[in-house]
Amino acid sequence: MMNAKLPEQASIVEAYQRKQHSVQWSAASEQLGAQLKAARKRYDLTLKALSEKSGVAASTLSKIENNQLSPSFQIVQQVVQALELDLPQLFAWHHGEATLSRRALTRRSEGGIHPTPTYEHRLLASDLSQKKMLPFTSTIRARSLDHFDGWVCHEGEEFFFVLSGSVEMHSDVYEPVLLGVGDSAYFDSTMGHALISVSEEDAEVIWVVSLS
Repeated sequence: MMNAKLPEQASIVEAYQRKQHSVQWSAASEQLGAQLKAARKRYDLTLKALSEKSGVAASTLSKIENNQLSPSFQIVQQVVQALELDLPQLFAWHHGEATLSRRALTRRSEGGIHPTPTYEHRLLASDLSQKKMLPFTSTIRARSLDHFDGWVCHEGEEFFFVLSGSVEMHSDVYEPVLLGVGDSAYFDSTMGHALISVSEEDAEVIWVVSLS
């Protein structure tokens, strides 16, 4: 049985980072401070402790949390790695009130790419801040639970729909279940969970995580 520890995030593709993420993090800067603060407090870390783990100065972290500084994506990446979070999980820590009548379009070639040892995520509607849902597609790279450092778990609820291939859904509550193209699952995110590909090719799913 895996421990309730979040898997470590791998490095983000630098070339894509330079082209795509400056707009994304600028748009999300107002809620980013609250998200980082909520995640830090969740792990009972002081600013000094997080500074030592991430290599980011405590004064810089304080300014980010108080919306006095819009951080570069590199700094956010360092903090996320120090907290041992997958990037979409960071966005599940906090949400604010959304403005009505908004719209976000994501073309096939767009969306921030965030590869990890187990999944490769592509964030959708990433130009909207203060969302109540976080949509993204994922290529499921993991072929065994041994590829995870521990169960993925966080606040909220989530839904995924299998677009291609087959996945096996594991959790710390239910027996593993096989899901193919067109199958889906809705579950509490606080339950430890993980997906692995069981088809010849890496499976792809569309995922939606609540931010409440």
